Amino acid sequence: MDTLNQTRVIEFVFLGLADNWVLKILFFMAFSTTYVLTLWGNILILVTIVFTERLHIPMYFFLSNLSFIDLCHSSVTVPKMLEGLLLERKTISFNNCIAQLFFLHLFACAEIFLLTIMAYDRYVAICTPLHYPNVMNMRVCAQLVLALWLGGTVHSLVQTFLTVRLPYCGPNVIDSYFCDVPPVIKLACADTYLTGVLMVSNSGTISLTCFLALVTSYTVILVSLRKQSAEGRRKALSTCSAHFIVVVLFFGPCIFIYTRPDTSFPLDKVVSVFYTVVAPLLNPLIYSLRNEEVKIAMKHLRQRQVFFMKSCT
Repeated sequence: MDTLNQTRVIEFVFLGLADNWVLKILFFMAFSTTYVLTLWGNILILVTIVFTERLHIPMYFFLSNLSFIDLCHSSVTVPKMLEGLLLERKTISFNNCIAQLFFLHLFACAEIFLLTIMAYDRYVAICTPLHYPNVMNMRVCAQLVLALWLGGTVHSLVQTFLTVRLPYCGPNVIDSYFCDVPPVIKLACADTYLTGVLMVSNSGTISLTCFLALVTSYTVILVSLRKQSAEGRRKALSTCSAHFIVVVLFFGPCIFIYTRPDTSFPLDKVVSVFYTVVAPLLNPLIYSLRNEEVKIAMKHLRQRQVFFMKSCT
């Protein structure tokens, strides 16, 4: 409690992505377009899966959860980043900074766990197809999703506590465009070595362990494909390659940032943009919008909407 009472900083100032106004305008146009497309793409997938009964199966249940997480994940950082590109002085209150940090880690960790679960789902579907209906029924899927949210909440609470417990009594300039543990704890008026080690043991270990589990899962799947027919191999490779691309695009930046708390590189901002802005847009494109079943379901929904509108006129 005494540590919290020493907190004097009431707001933080972001350095942002650029100082040049031309670059700021270009970034604003590019990232605002990306954000709108992210919202549109993920909402479209959510609506399609919810209102298409034949898509109420484990694979698409997980995809709908991924779209929801991507909506939330991008909305934690992108609106504030866009605001900062239009303002000369980019500030955030201490409490809002902590809230942003909490929700950033909540949704990022939830996505890491979800991608791991989705890899397990593909492993069971491809390697043990006869047992799939029993192993991955909807009840089990719901329990897994509940578990990933609980895990993400615990992880985020730990990260938030590690940050809040430190005293902030002077420097308040964050060399980033959003609040995250590594840049924020650098401003603390105390030794942060132990906090950095705990952060790596939490975020870094989760990212690296889940990534290794994913690589192992996909390796086993690829080995087992030798027993499949040519058509089965083609479908499995198409699905798994899409999954693995998303895994690399999301896990790569997380491992790059959260396995080295005491050092920073100029590339950090670029990497952060990739997993907070770009990845949430690529997920619906790679996972769902190139999926034939999803595209057919979207077409049917459009036709039903047209029919409804005609019947009303």
